[in-house]
Amino acid sequence: MLRQIRTLAIYVIQEALLTRFFAVILILLLLGFGLTAFLGQVAIIERQNIQCSLLAAFLRLSAVYAVSLFVITSMVREFNGHMLFLWLSLPLRRSVYFIGKLVGFTLVFSCVALIFSLALLIYAPYQQVSLWGLSLWCELLIVTCVSFLCVLTLHQMLQAFSAVVGFYIVARSIEAIQLMAQSPLNSQNLWQDQLVDGLIQLLAMLLPNLERFTQTGWLVYHSGNFNDLIMITEQTAVYVFLLMIMSLFDLYRKNL
Repeated sequence: MLRQIRTLAIYVIQEALLTRFFAVILILLLLGFGLTAFLGQVAIIERQNIQCSLLAAFLRLSAVYAVSLFVITSMVREFNGHMLFLWLSLPLRRSVYFIGKLVGFTLVFSCVALIFSLALLIYAPYQQVSLWGLSLWCELLIVTCVSFLCVLTLHQMLQAFSAVVGFYIVARSIEAIQLMAQSPLNSQNLWQDQLVDGLIQLLAMLLPNLERFTQTGWLVYHSGNFNDLIMITEQTAVYVFLLMIMSLFDLYRKNL
């Protein structure tokens, strides 16, 4: 079983190398440095802090975009090329296939998190960068599991990627949505307002609070601490476990 998992993981890494995934990551890194250098010339005060915040935000979004798109395109390619049928025609359990692919994707995005974290050492101390990098790793793990689940369910790249983007935007802004719903301008007397508020509260319970992940303020104000990492790790463990169960259920119920 371990040999099968290792083989599948190596196959994912080879696919990332053949499709020049890491070349895209380096291009995004260079674009981030170029953008921050350009906008840093415009800043009048606190130039380094502005450059650090812009680069961190750009790298976080770039990592989520590149990793989710890589996972989705890799799985869609296996569906369209009937590679999934070939794998499952071998004496290979579906759970082993899922774990092997997930391990391969994890190794790939671990390299992305490491590269982007090393780039931020120019602007922030290594303690805060380490916290930021570990949080980015947890965030990418959740995004990878969501992407895997969406592509198993929808089978199409456009629909799966749109679902992942929608999930990420809502999970990243759920606190702001709650604050807007609880604004005193909303009377909460109408049943429509109460229904919307109830739906928002339900979403807040179901979705991870990604706004607390990979915070730029850690790098700029050096405000990150170990308690933040504990909270992030707990949320990641819970949601990754649930997403893995859902993905395995969807994979086993398919008539392949």
